[in-house]
Amino acid sequence: MLGYNRCMPELPEVETIRRGLETHLTGRRILRVRVRETRLRRPLNPRKLRALVTGRRVRGIRRRAKYLILDLEPADHLLVHLGMTGQLFIGHPGRPPVPHEHVVFDLDDENTLRFADTRRFGLLEPVLDGDLERHPLLRGLGPEPLGNGLDPAVMREKTRRLRKPIKNFLLDSRAIAGVGNIYSCEALFRARIHPALQLRRMDEQRWRVLISELRRVLRQAVKRGGTTLQDFVNAEGEAGYFQMQLRVYDRQGEPCTVCATPIRCVVQAGRSTYFCPHCQTRRPRSAVFTKRGTPGNRARPLRASGTAARLRHLRTMGVRDSR
Repeated sequence: MLGYNRCMPELPEVETIRRGLETHLTGRRILRVRVRETRLRRPLNPRKLRALVTGRRVRGIRRRAKYLILDLEPADHLLVHLGMTGQLFIGHPGRPPVPHEHVVFDLDDENTLRFADTRRFGLLEPVLDGDLERHPLLRGLGPEPLGNGLDPAVMREKTRRLRKPIKNFLLDSRAIAGVGNIYSCEALFRARIHPALQLRRMDEQRWRVLISELRRVLRQAVKRGGTTLQDFVNAEGEAGYFQMQLRVYDRQGEPCTVCATPIRCVVQAGRSTYFCPHCQTRRPRSAVFTKRGTPGNRARPLRASGTAARLRHLRTMGVRDSR
């Protein structure tokens, strides 16, 4: 495996689950909690969980970044994160348990809310009223990409002196909440921005295009039920199908859908980054690989060729090749 490429639920997958659970959970009362495994990412306290949720009615369910928040009457909360392989879904009467099913909530309509997690990197954490906003897992998260908190001028001003690659920035939840690896690759491709472009070289116009494409790809993914590459299922236990729309992610060596150049894969910050080396550039296309001279120079573009040239190019990106 090139880099850390296990496909964990990202913002569209979590939002898909939230929307599916909302119709089943809102107004339902939790009658009983059955805990079969407590060794999650943060150890689960069964006594505390039962004391907080048993007999409570669910007021609603919302999302913050990749976290789900079940709001309980009168004012407490249940914080959920799916980790890498977590699943949160409705079990209808008579549905048998799935493997690695750790917690089951019995509802007053004879259905159950089930939490399963093969690798146990997810979490279920009861949160008292007043503690949610200052919870250490939520405190410090950046603006929501589907909200109104992303402004091109503001992003340009915040990052104008930073040398950090744009792809690494998109994965930082303190900068933008919940984007994830799949959709950062896809948004950068659609915006024609090289993943190793330094933030200081992102002008306001590039930010405007990137934010627009990021929102577009996230909304498309939510509409299609998210991306299922390994473990993700929605609230009904069904797979998503946005993977059919992926243009670069997990397509190393396949032809670009725009120019037919083979898709490349490199490692950035321990994560696999997929991109088209022809469509995605770090400079305006007219300025790429041109000879020295005044603007408008008609000299033929210089094209890197050979193994040594490719390695030099990758070193300037601060990444290592997949080969």
